[in-house]
Amino acid sequence: MRRYPSCIMATCCVPWTDEDRFDEPVFRRGVRQALQGTPYLYVFGTAGEGYAVTDRQFDEIVSAFADEMQQAGAEPMVGVIHLSLGTILERIQRCIERGVRQFQISLPSWSALNDRELFDFFERVCGPFPDCRFMHYNLPRVKRLVTGKEYGRLAAAHPNLVATKNTSDSLSHIRSLLDDAPQLQHFLSEAGYAYGSQFGECGILASFVMNWPKLRALFVAGKSNDRARLPTLQRELDIVLQTLFEAVPAGRIDGAYDKLFAKLYDPDFPLRLLPPYVGASDDEYQTFHRLLAERLPEWIPSEPAAN
Repeated sequence: MRRYPSCIMATCCVPWTDEDRFDEPVFRRGVRQALQGTPYLYVFGTAGEGYAVTDRQFDEIVSAFADEMQQAGAEPMVGVIHLSLGTILERIQRCIERGVRQFQISLPSWSALNDRELFDFFERVCGPFPDCRFMHYNLPRVKRLVTGKEYGRLAAAHPNLVATKNTSDSLSHIRSLLDDAPQLQHFLSEAGYAYGSQFGECGILASFVMNWPKLRALFVAGKSNDRARLPTLQRELDIVLQTLFEAVPAGRIDGAYDKLFAKLYDPDFPLRLLPPYVGASDDEYQTFHRLLAERLPEWIPSEPAAN
């Protein structure tokens, strides 16, 4: 039995004003729009710039996010990214005081953790908060990827470690996640899900948050092991990715691309990132929108932003 549901999980990007201030009305509108697609939302992954916010900004955004989610009867998940373990623990505690019980955690990234440090990190984060649930974001940027076998050991030690988030398309890594840590729900990229769903239950980490019907179709095809439908959807995803990098060259941080998808739903969504990172330009967005409309018009969202 998995410790977390198989579902579509998506991020909420954070909009900034020209003065690099949190644009709360646009953010709240975006959360309400995303809730039309899935109740499983988080803030402060890489796309949410969780690595860049100050403590004041962190608290301000968590307060708005938790409020919107709780009003909708959904449970908020907050990402906690920091070089300091002490700051991670302090932020978790402040979130708990706001009613948050689900967290997405990442390893400190200044230096790759060794084996002892890896297991100590999970002990110090998961151990003090037995009433919370934790999903680990396993990304190459921290210089150490956790293996399926290591997840199996960590899951045995920490019942409140419930899920992982893996964007790797390595077939051997995906198989190891499913085989060696079966207690955990593993959220995979769309391409990873198309493969992993053939071998076991998993969830979709929605990196292309731009067309909920298409994402649901992919999710259902994986759940039902529809091997005729999965390749068709995978080809469409390949075209989306190709179009994305034609419009905005590869090499920018994740949020530069995710905010393009947010703007497809809300034309007023600003593309800027917190400095020094560079987001997409309005011209690049227009190029992406035009090319996508030519190649895959059914992928362009049709519904207006939520009021």
